[in-house]
Amino acid sequence: MTVKDPVCGMEIDPKEAFATREHMGQKFYFCSADCVGKFDIEPHRYAMATSATTGFNPKIQLEKIDLPIQGLKKDGEASMLQSRLQAFPGISQVIVNRATGTAQVSYDPGQLKVADLVKEIHAAGFHSGGAQTRIGIQDLRCASCVGFIENELRATPGVLSATVNVATQEASIEYLPQQTKLADLNTAIETWGYKTRLPASEQSQDKQQAEHAKEYRRLMAHFWFAAAISLPVMATAYSKFIPFVRDWNLATLRLAWGVTALLTLPVMFWSGIDFFSGAWAALKHRSANMNTLVALGTAAAWLYSTFAVLVPSIFPQGTSEPFYDVVAVVIALVVLGQALELRAKGRTGEAIKKLIGLQAKTARVVRDGKEMDIPVEEVLVGDVVQVRPGEKVPVDGLIFEGSSAVDESMLTGESIPASKKPGDEVIGATINKTGAFKFRAIKVGKDTALAQIVKMVQEAQNSKAPIARMADTISGYFVPVVMILSILTFVLWFDLGPQPHLVYALVTAVTVLIIACPCALGLATPMSLMVGIGKGAENGILIRSGEALQTAQAINTVVLDKTGTITKGKPELTDIVVTTSWKENDLLHLAASVERSSEHPLAEAIVEGAKTRGIALSEPSAFEAVPGYGVIATVDGRRVVLGNLKMMQREKASLGDLEQKAIVLADDGKTPMFVAVDGQAAGIVAVADTVKEDSAEAIAALKKMGIEVVMITGDNTRTANAIARKVGVERVLAEVLPEDKAKNVQLLQTDPAGKRGAGGKKVAMVGDGINDAPALVQADVGLAIGTGTDVAIEASDITLIKGSLKGVVTAIEVSRATMGNIRQNLFGAFIYNALGLPIAMGLLFPFFGILLSPLIAGAAMAFSSVTVVGNANRLRTFKPRFGSK
Repeated sequence: MTVKDPVCGMEIDPKEAFATREHMGQKFYFCSADCVGKFDIEPHRYAMATSATTGFNPKIQLEKIDLPIQGLKKDGEASMLQSRLQAFPGISQVIVNRATGTAQVSYDPGQLKVADLVKEIHAAGFHSGGAQTRIGIQDLRCASCVGFIENELRATPGVLSATVNVATQEASIEYLPQQTKLADLNTAIETWGYKTRLPASEQSQDKQQAEHAKEYRRLMAHFWFAAAISLPVMATAYSKFIPFVRDWNLATLRLAWGVTALLTLPVMFWSGIDFFSGAWAALKHRSANMNTLVALGTAAAWLYSTFAVLVPSIFPQGTSEPFYDVVAVVIALVVLGQALELRAKGRTGEAIKKLIGLQAKTARVVRDGKEMDIPVEEVLVGDVVQVRPGEKVPVDGLIFEGSSAVDESMLTGESIPASKKPGDEVIGATINKTGAFKFRAIKVGKDTALAQIVKMVQEAQNSKAPIARMADTISGYFVPVVMILSILTFVLWFDLGPQPHLVYALVTAVTVLIIACPCALGLATPMSLMVGIGKGAENGILIRSGEALQTAQAINTVVLDKTGTITKGKPELTDIVVTTSWKENDLLHLAASVERSSEHPLAEAIVEGAKTRGIALSEPSAFEAVPGYGVIATVDGRRVVLGNLKMMQREKASLGDLEQKAIVLADDGKTPMFVAVDGQAAGIVAVADTVKEDSAEAIAALKKMGIEVVMITGDNTRTANAIARKVGVERVLAEVLPEDKAKNVQLLQTDPAGKRGAGGKKVAMVGDGINDAPALVQADVGLAIGTGTDVAIEASDITLIKGSLKGVVTAIEVSRATMGNIRQNLFGAFIYNALGLPIAMGLLFPFFGILLSPLIAGAAMAFSSVTVVGNANRLRTFKPRFGSK
């Protein structure tokens, strides 16, 4: 941040100030002794004129804004933030109120934008949130326009942040409703010559496809018209090669050229209307974009040609031939390229279409005792919905009558149908397999699980990866640079080129304008992101942002929470060890009958294990729980004792080799419980939080990818090591308190010197519980198991819908494939422009006598964007190591 010398007005770095002075509670900075001396003589005069700290002039009309601040927990934080904002250039007054969670700011809108304030608040470690909206931008194809629209939106009062995505043709905006209206946001976009529309999330799939097809037909109609006009224009332009035209005399030929001048006017102002209207909108903002290049190039060719036909005498001999072919053919080719690009873009959104296509079209509801079929959009919360075998569940709800098996593979990836009974939740778009049931709708419309997944994917596709910001920055400077190069080319060829100078100068200048393509550069990242994030969704991976996707490809360490991530998170009966006088089922019958009166999770595991084996349980009597030891009860007239080693010692039951067998079970990560019947040791029942079936396979795959796997758990070291051995994890962080998980992740991220960066690791944290949320936030990428808590999912960057670690492998694979595709696109776009522009300027002419035709330049420019989109579509063929279902 710089400050102003109050005397001379020079911007200086506070650290490099010659001297400082305090006056009227403000601090002033000076560039030299002369300025200090003048201030010391009349301090009040300079202090009133301007504040050196803020650069604020009291005579300027101020604007006030109330910013909501999230994260203010201590009074000291409020005063710290207030001081930090007060020192920001252009601010008159700041009042931060911790109780209301707001910052009231008076500022000079000429010096400061609200977005700058929000950035400063974020830099201080807080978040300023407002309402969020998405606005569709019709026919947005110009990559260089993205930056202009973003800046226009950010300059709108009350807008906190704005990003525009050329691939999805949508703007994502965070704003303060009390400061601005949606109409103002629409106006900001429309000033750049674009029409706004509803975002994709608020349009039906049929309407989106109809609009897409309508735009494609419009572009193709413009192309065919331009192509048809190009035929006679080309015939007159290359008359020497056309049999009947080459016999025409010069007067007839000039008359034909006059006709082509008229014919190319509708090509420019109908087929090429988008270029000229876009260029005019940019000109009104004193800017230039891709449309400017095409409009300027074709208009220059038409004007030159028309003057050459009307007043040939003003041109040097041999330079009065027209270039109407450049006008017609270039516009035809560029419009064709846009049509093909639009068609290819349609394929990039296949993932969203598939997700939306899962939704049921109708629902059978019971109202006033009558069944009726209605559109799914008309289902209300509380409606009773009837679902028959083979039908889709229309919305989310709770079953209250009937039972069935429901195929939830679209949501969980689990191929085996899930059993459903009264009290169980059903999710919209899942498929009912066997029985019929009724359920009460609890989430409808935009609140259903499927709608939320679609929304999350769309938001991620609209986000920007850090790598995209570089391309956006270059695109912003690209068009002015190309225009300068075009002028330079004209001057060089006119001064130094061969005869006829003017023709060579014009052709090369126009070629430079036409061949340049900022669109390929601007599309390189968003198109690949759109396909990659969609591909992730197809495979049960919900990636929240482009930044998360980019970071995931660099992950070299994955930290896995044990409970619920590596393991199932629920104890299960694993072993029954009996003495020679007992059978397993008999012993389990007694143990489970005792435990049916207990609510302990280990007791529930034993009871569930008995039920799974089909063992009928008896009702216990004289039940007694002995804290720290175990339980005692009478079952079928026999006294049964179930507990730990201390319990057996208390009962004076001789264990024999059972004690050693219990140690072996404990070393394997299981919890052994001794069973004594009528005072005699009868055996052991062991319970454990078992490892998920595919955890070991997923961890092995991560290792093959060169990623270190670390397990973190609050369990004791013996249990943790036992689980780690089963799944192939070498590094274990055991006995970690929940509040210390984030600290352990941070230690992995830092190098031995304590600095985060090259010496540390890029860490992904995978968890499912509330206590994992801080660690998920601390990690470079947080991945939440979709079967876990809402808190963990909210804190994560990536959500794995299925509760399997295979999703971690797939997420990293999707990230690496997408980022590889983006690099290919950027490389291709850079190489195209880096080679194309010098060749268009005539670099090859001195060596080989080759000069690039504007027609070839137009074709190259048109198809460079199509190539980028086509390469992004290659991601649709991506197949992860572990299948999508």
